[in-house]
Amino acid sequence: MSLPPPAPREKLHRREIAIEGFVREDGNYDIDAWLSDIKSHEFNTDRGAFAAGSVLHGMGARMTVTPMREIVDFVVSMEDTPSAACDTAPANFKALIGLTIGPGFVREAYARVGGTLGCTHIREMLQQMATVVYQTQFKLRRQTRDPQKPPPLLNSCHGWRADGDLVRNNYPAFYQAAARKGGED
Repeated sequence: MSLPPPAPREKLHRREIAIEGFVREDGNYDIDAWLSDIKSHEFNTDRGAFAAGSVLHGMGARMTVTPMREIVDFVVSMEDTPSAACDTAPANFKALIGLTIGPGFVREAYARVGGTLGCTHIREMLQQMATVVYQTQFKLRRQTRDPQKPPPLLNSCHGWRADGDLVRNNYPAFYQAAARKGGED
């Protein structure tokens, strides 16, 4: 992936997020996510002085879900945090157990671990972890999809619009030709 060349600049911060999906022997799925924030300059926190290049945030989360996308376990690890106050937040994420990944998931998750109950950085990864659940289950969902129902991605973005080539080529029964604009032939 490339971007146009930037103007002259100095890097101050780097955030890395990686999320992977796995199928387990028991038929459930693990979604593992890691986040790290790295400063390009020295900084201080209540944990002391940090040299340039040090990890400010180094944390991970594992969401275990059933094939029906119900969360059956949620584990958080915080190896690097700027404050000792962060150390008690991981246990609160057990409150996500019982939620189902689907419409309203993020809203309900924030109700359970929002604000002072959770960690901003782990919460920020929840929506992406939920998306990775769907990506991880893609093969299973494609094999078990009811062909009479519209595909779940229909009209969810520009590429999967009902009048687009993806839908026409992959789900022709749900393709809808674009309406003519301004009397064009």
